[in-house]
Formats: sequence, structure tokens, C-alpha cells
Amino acid sequence: MTLSATPLLLRIKQDFAGLRVVGDVHGDARAFAAAIEGAAAKRLFVLQLGDLTDRGPDSPATLRMAFDLLDSGRGLFILGNHDHKLRRALAGALVRPDPEGLGVTLAQLDAAPDGAELKARALAAIAEAPAWLRFGPWLFVHGGFHPRMLREPSPCDAGVGKPEGLVPRALFGQVTSRTRADGYPERLHNWVHRIPSGITVYCGHEMRSVDGRPYVAVAAAGGRAVFLDTGAGKGGHLSWIDLPW
Repeated sequence: MTLSATPLLLRIKQDFAGLRVVGDVHGDARAFAAAIEGAAAKRLFVLQLGDLTDRGPDSPATLRMAFDLLDSGRGLFILGNHDHKLRRALAGALVRPDPEGLGVTLAQLDAAPDGAELKARALAAIAEAPAWLRFGPWLFVHGGFHPRMLREPSPCDAGVGKPEGLVPRALFGQVTSRTRADGYPERLHNWVHRIPSGITVYCGHEMRSVDGRPYVAVAAAGGRAVFLDTGAGKGGHLSWIDLPW
């Protein structure tokens, strides 16, 4: 399925008062439920920035809510690296499950009464998730930005195959070949400074906040990047930002 931003934006503008942009959930279903309930009260479309599962206490419930948003036309999620890895594992690829991440999700799905249905739906929904989405001056992506994302739509099969082209940047940001002391890849933020004036990039993937609030970086080119991962499912909390029209 090819997701065209223009018809989608026209429909959302007609039916909703704005957007609620939600950061990485990582299985924190209670917080995600609160975000969705609040968005409904304000007539806001929920745009979640990827990494629905892993680490948190209830990834099955998180997936149920994400799929309900899709089915009801009240929201969608951007493709995150954890979503992509989950689909690969469910499709039978040789994936090493992190015992605190994907391993937790797979065990929770195996124990869920509707686990088989959730796995089948995850295979389909993640396959169709956009790797990035632009609405006018706003660009939504999980990991990192590239200027071509402003003029090129996400590949319709970004969630299916091996990440190629701009998809690795969208999923993982900009990384070196080195690993940090905490075991995570060393990340660069040069891409932030390529965001042009008038554009705001909303992303997740990396906890850059030091005060529990979304972290805002100002680009040398005049744009902004807003990092919304504040540690949901990892000892922190879930953050969101409301964008009225």
C-alpha cells in the first residue's frame, strides 16, 4: 500500500483539530492509552513515531491500540527500527532477540490469548508503515532526517525488506561503526544541521533529553528537530506534542 501524504492530510484536516505526535512507546501501554484518550477528547489525530514494542510491560496491548487507531482512521504509526526488527522475527528471519527487548515482546505475544492474531496483524501493518511522512512544514520520522525526505515519499515497502536508500537513515539516524560504553551504537547528529528554515522534524529513537521533556535542537540551516523519546518502557515516561492546524 502506498501512503500518499496529501490526501491523508486533507482528510485529517477535515476530520480532526490537529495532530498528537507521540514518541517511542516501547510497550508502555498505560501511557499510550492515556495519550490516545486525551487525543480523542481534543479531536486530535494520533501520529506515533515508531518503536511501539520491546522492553515495556505490555507490548500486546500497545499493538492492539495501534491497530485500533489504524482501523478507525484515528491514527497511524511511523516505522521504527524495533518495529522493523519485530516483523523480521515474525517473518522467520534469523534475528537475535535482545532478552530485554525483542525477547520480551515475543514472550508477551506468545502468552497473549490473541497472540497469533496480533502476530499476523503486525506482519501486515508494519509492512505498510511509512518510514517518514511530510505534512507541509512538519516531517515525521523515527530515527533521522535527510533533505531528500522533503521531496521524496517513503518507499511503500520500507517495512518489508532490507533497509536501503534513505530507509536506514529513517530507522537508525546517523551512526558510526563504533559502539558506546552502554552498548548502543555511536550516533552522530550532523543531519540535524541540514534541516532547512521553516521545517520542523519530529523524531524519536534516541533519548537526548536531560530534563524529561522533548529535546529541541536548532539546525545551522534554520530548521528544528524535536526528539520525543523520553524513555517510555525504559524507566522514563511517554511524551507527546499537540500540533493544532
